[in-house]
Amino acid sequence: MSDTARIKQGIREHLGQFSLHVLLVFATGLTIGSERAVVPVLGRDVLGVESMFVIGSFVVSFGFVKALLNLYAGKWGEEYGRKPVLVLGWVTALPLPVILIFAPSWAWITVGNVLLGVNQALTWSMAINAKVDLAGPDQRGLAVGIDEAFGYGGVAVGAWITGVVAGQTGLRPEPFYFLGAVVVLALLIAVFLIRETVQYAQAEGDEEDRDANLPFDEVLKRATYGDRTLFAAAQAGHIENFVDTLFWIAVPLYLTSRGLGIEAVGVVVGVHSAMYFSQIGTGGLADRIGRRPPVIAGMFLAGAGVLAMAFVDSFLSWAVLAAVAGLGMALLYPNLMTVPGDAAHPTWRSAGMGVYRMWRDSGYGVGAILIGLTMEFVGLEAAFYVTAASMFLSGALVVLWMEETHPEFGTHEPPAPAVDSASASGD
Repeated sequence: MSDTARIKQGIREHLGQFSLHVLLVFATGLTIGSERAVVPVLGRDVLGVESMFVIGSFVVSFGFVKALLNLYAGKWGEEYGRKPVLVLGWVTALPLPVILIFAPSWAWITVGNVLLGVNQALTWSMAINAKVDLAGPDQRGLAVGIDEAFGYGGVAVGAWITGVVAGQTGLRPEPFYFLGAVVVLALLIAVFLIRETVQYAQAEGDEEDRDANLPFDEVLKRATYGDRTLFAAAQAGHIENFVDTLFWIAVPLYLTSRGLGIEAVGVVVGVHSAMYFSQIGTGGLADRIGRRPPVIAGMFLAGAGVLAMAFVDSFLSWAVLAAVAGLGMALLYPNLMTVPGDAAHPTWRSAGMGVYRMWRDSGYGVGAILIGLTMEFVGLEAAFYVTAASMFLSGALVVLWMEETHPEFGTHEPPAPAVDSASASGD
């Protein structure tokens, strides 16, 4: 066995680097959260955008770019290492605050969100892969839970801070000064303090299965349609991002149309994202009881919370139901992502998780189109019905098709690869 195969993994053993990656994923959340409460209202009230579908276009550009880059970020992370991809992700975010401050039209906001999509794909993909590298297989669920909890905790804090600043000063430029500071500090940490972690993933396999790596096209097939469990996880990940898109586009517009101020909207959106902090617990829970139960519970709970928001009419009720939907997302979000992590061999795990993240985050684009068209031609309230119905149908597919993938007591048996690579059966 090689020296790299004796490298120790574990969160405690690598607490310093693990903590830095937690800080960076928090910054990634702050970056996207800085748009959540402010930008849709900016489009309507400052830039004069009347079409609900056009307002949703900035999430469409974000979603499809992030989805495509997720696919390649995993591949690049295997080929070049985690750190170079992470640094590139923060470099791409540097122009974003400037665009949001000075954009003369909504088209500029849409272009800026292309950069946001690149940033989120590269930084968040490498953050989760680095944490999984360091944690090892015994703490994989906990590592993913911590990653998603602090990432979406950052979304909550970013939405709350910019909502407060916008309520006191205006929709721009002041809220985006905060965004600029976050991006610069995160880039400096990535460049000067982060160390490479890809060697820990390589060390999970021994010398005799080093050739278990699959060609990228085979990874894409297996994680998309070649395995029914992975397909069930991918479609659920795709649909659950409709909820996140709803809170990004429709919720600020709906609540302000019902008379809620921008600061209160920031609180409701922030409460939803803040519930993602509980992913520390839900990710660890899945290490003990399996991935499938919390995923199923989360799909139906998030759908129910979203549906109920259309039937109430007070700040407190909206905040409580936003929290219910957020708790459902916390149950399903990290544990869906752990499914391809369980099923993949360490040598192609980053690429396999990249495929899952591609399908998951394309849900932003598809969801933005669906929600935008619904708002445009039916009404703001109908967007809540469509999102809830999609979650219920997707949850039913998970019940029917997704097997347990937990490495100790799972029932899932991955299919043999379609290429002549017998050693790949070791995943």
